[in-house]
Amino acid sequence: MSDSISKSMSKNRSKSTSNNNYSLVVIISGNGNNLQAIIDSIESGNINAKISAVISNRADAYGLERAEKSGIEAKILDHTQFDSREAFDIELQQLIDTYSPDLIVLAGFMRILSDSFVQHYNGKMINIHPSLLPLYKGLHTHQRALTDKQSEHGASVHFVIPELDAGKIIIQGIVDVKEDDDDESLANRVHKIEHHIYPHAVKILAEGHLKYNGGELLYKDKPMEKPLRERLQ
Repeated sequence: MSDSISKSMSKNRSKSTSNNNYSLVVIISGNGNNLQAIIDSIESGNINAKISAVISNRADAYGLERAEKSGIEAKILDHTQFDSREAFDIELQQLIDTYSPDLIVLAGFMRILSDSFVQHYNGKMINIHPSLLPLYKGLHTHQRALTDKQSEHGASVHFVIPELDAGKIIIQGIVDVKEDDDDESLANRVHKIEHHIYPHAVKILAEGHLKYNGGELLYKDKPMEKPLRERLQ
């Protein structure tokens, strides 16, 4: 792996997020708000896990600085240095696998991943999407909810499969849609509930309460027929 393509930003690792052996690799492209929520939950003892690395495809992602502040190894893998999506994904996979993570967390990673990459991490990779799936897959979810005059909106944490935003849903966070909402105000409330449900999803996976079993979810050793739900108060 070329140092010009992937470089570590971590200068020290004296501050540990946890002593637990359950390992996460978090992949980002931007600000890293959901990354911070997970870091905070680990540092408070709510999640018994460790973040082994944070990887970004953008060198200017503020989430890298968040990782540095918590003593987490931060890596840059610049997608613009690759000739194809597949070539980037192969290098990303190789980088992730050096950490042997139990879970890969997509936290604002703004790229569509190739099928072979997703299948390599079948049952080990989760994402958060700003809608109550299966409603509003893809982009512009808040405006679409407003246009359809929905009374509720929210976010969903789900396992990643090759089909976009279609994996098994772990937990959903619900917010009420207000009469005077616009795209920004609704998005702000959805972000708040995201910061609750994403750490909770990581927590129950790290504790072994939630298991991915051949494409089906088991919660406390029983089939999970519906996603967990949390409403913003």
